[in-house]
Amino acid sequence: MGRAFVYVILGGGVAAGYAAQEFVKRGVSHGELCIISGEPVAPYERPALSKGFLLPEDPARLPSFHCCVGSNEERLTPKWYKEHGIELILGTRVKSVDMRRKTLLTVTGETISYKILIVATGARALKLEEFGVTGSDAENVCYLRDLADATRLVSVMQSCMDGNAVVIGGGYIGMECAASLVINKINVTMVFPEAHCMGRLFSPRIASYYEEFYKSKGVKFIKGTVLTSFDLNSDGKVTAVSLRDGSKLPADMVVIGIGIRANTSLFEGQLTLEKGGIKVNGKMQSSNASVYAVGDVAAFPVKMFAETRRLEHVDSARKTARHAVAAIMEPEKAGEFDYLPFFYSRVFTLSWQFYGDNAGEVIHFGDFSGKTFGAYWINKGHLVGSFLEGGTKEQYEAIAKATRLKPAIEDLVELERQGLGFALTASQKPSSSSPPLVAGSSNLVIEKPLHAWYATAGVIVAASVAAFAYWYGRRRRRW
Repeated sequence: MGRAFVYVILGGGVAAGYAAQEFVKRGVSHGELCIISGEPVAPYERPALSKGFLLPEDPARLPSFHCCVGSNEERLTPKWYKEHGIELILGTRVKSVDMRRKTLLTVTGETISYKILIVATGARALKLEEFGVTGSDAENVCYLRDLADATRLVSVMQSCMDGNAVVIGGGYIGMECAASLVINKINVTMVFPEAHCMGRLFSPRIASYYEEFYKSKGVKFIKGTVLTSFDLNSDGKVTAVSLRDGSKLPADMVVIGIGIRANTSLFEGQLTLEKGGIKVNGKMQSSNASVYAVGDVAAFPVKMFAETRRLEHVDSARKTARHAVAAIMEPEKAGEFDYLPFFYSRVFTLSWQFYGDNAGEVIHFGDFSGKTFGAYWINKGHLVGSFLEGGTKEQYEAIAKATRLKPAIEDLVELERQGLGFALTASQKPSSSSPPLVAGSSNLVIEKPLHAWYATAGVIVAASVAAFAYWYGRRRRRW
């Protein structure tokens, strides 16, 4: 027994929801599309799990955060999929993929065939056992990757009011969960091996700002060490956490946020893999022409940096999904994906956005004792990355546009002096056919003059005309 579809989306996360929406916008017919997901619910906005879902008052619950409310669009409830003739195959795990036959085999033995497959399998949370530490199955040890994890975390959290929580990891999950735990009146200690929080993105100075803010909320930091073991009571609950530096922390609950790994196991040996994910081209197409990959599992070319990257963020998931569907439905119109890497977070009263790359030399600006500050990253003489905390919508848009322009930077001192003003000015310049922007010694952004270019072009054109006239005259005489 089996079912056949023209398009199959494997995975039920953010990317799957946005891909389905794009298919409908582009006129997919009823019965042509299905989504296969291991989760029992329709695709939803995963960022809600570490933010609104964990709040003690008026917490976010489904159906309020189904896709695509994260981009202020229509909420795609199960009813929406039914109305548009999209089959949702939920709570179903695929155990193998046969690309020669273009079929998927589920754990229940059903065969599902496709003409075009979109892989949106996302990533899974890394477990302690992968680092030689046991105890993940303890009742009060929590991960956060899907709705079931979030539901369990809330239950454990509610039983630990005024207790002690140890958060292992200083990245996205660690920072956002720590903030939510504090709001729920739980004492929090964060443990991570790096020198500062958000080590893959923040500069030490930026990280210091957030760490001091967290400390003002009662969060404690233990850096430069890792978890080695748990103390368990007779009920199998963790009562303490032992660290490599010899210290031991009392714990009523533990949250683990030590990274993720892309779900590629079904495709090993069948597709080209790179950067821990499925390698795709600028149309999100894999090494097999009938298979596309989107979201956390896709390693795609980032044009502005001329290299392949796998980006673990909701913005990338949304946009790669939409682009893949555009390339599938209208291949002659879809160009190469041109993405500006984007990351953001909101914790407590703080809100930051980052665009581009954090490579090269960092130039900080703004008031680090206040609410609005930021940084630029300069690599090989060009601005390649921008960060801003506490900005307005217009200011965030400005740093995004300035980063995409990659203006030349000649004077770092002047760039620091201009600060946010540089991005605001640069973003007002036309993005196409404009001369490069330069942060020089003047008070404002200036343009490199084009007079010499125009003069050279004029000489070339004149010489070409003269040469053609000479050739044409000689040819006529031969006739």
